[in-house]
Formats: sequence, C-alpha cells, structure tokens
Amino acid sequence: MALMGSKVRPYQDVLKGKVWVFPDNVDTDVISPGKYLDDLNATLEHTCETIIKEFPKEVKSGDVIVAGRNFGCGSSRETAPKILQEKEIGAVVAESFARIFYRSSFACGLPIMEVPGITKEFEKGDEIEINLPNAEVKNLRTGKILKGNPIPEILLNLLKNGGLEKQLLAELKEKGKKK
Repeated sequence: MALMGSKVRPYQDVLKGKVWVFPDNVDTDVISPGKYLDDLNATLEHTCETIIKEFPKEVKSGDVIVAGRNFGCGSSRETAPKILQEKEIGAVVAESFARIFYRSSFACGLPIMEVPGITKEFEKGDEIEINLPNAEVKNLRTGKILKGNPIPEILLNLLKNGGLEKQLLAELKEKGKKK
C-alpha cells in the first residue's frame, strides 16, 4: 500500500482535540488491518474498528487517541502510524508504546507521548490539551494536568520537521547551499 503524501499535520507545540480512549495492547494489525493493506481506502475504512466500531467513520481531523500500555504492539508494520496520520489523528498519548511503533511514529512525524495513568483521567469525548515541549496533558473537562515522559529534543525536532525523511531532505538542502 502506497502512503504517498501522508497527511502530516503541521507541527504545533500545543495540540487540542477530542479524545478516543483505547485499551492496553492495541496491536498494529488493529490499527492497520493486514487484509486491507493493498487498498488504502479499505484500510482507512477499517482502522481500529475491532476496538471501537464507530472509530473509522466518526474520527475527525485533530482527534487524539488516549491509550493504555503497549500501544502499537505486534508486528513491525510501519504503516500503523502512517494510517493514523491519514486519518488525521492529532496525537497518540498512551501509558506506554511498543518500541517499534514509538520509533516509527517519530520517524513519520506523528506526535506521541507517554503519560503514566492517562487512561484513568479521560473518557471518550473529553477535550485534551497536549503541550509537547513541556510533556504535559490537560483534561479540559476536569482541569487535571498530568505530567508525561519528556520527549527527547532530537525526537521533538523530528516532529517539528515533519518526520525523518523531511528532516534529512532539509539537512541535505542546507548542506548544498553551503558548498
């Protein structure tokens, strides 16, 4: 499946969106179902539907996934974070991420943050405010602020540049100007 021109949302230090709450151990096969991988539109129509049936049809641009532990586990399917970008997810905030999903998300420019205890503080439909540089999230319904794990500067720069490929192209362009 070609994901040319993924919908990488422009970087913002502070994001706001409507929350979708997901459980622990959401695997990449649920995010990017294998039986639809040869058809982008079909994949988008079935993204995460085995967990939240209405998700693929009702998710809106800028919505945020709040999830439990081990989000993105399973196969090393790099299409999983890209599919979430195609669905125009603003960010994923989870108690923890599978390492491959974590790396792939930053590489393609999908904002993610680890926040211990996050699922206890949000309900579906809540509004969330995420401050990426400060590693903080706020439930706008309750006013509660949670501290997340700080995003290393090198990974924050990947997000600011729209992902690894765009960052490398910008660096190459800059080096070409200096010659």
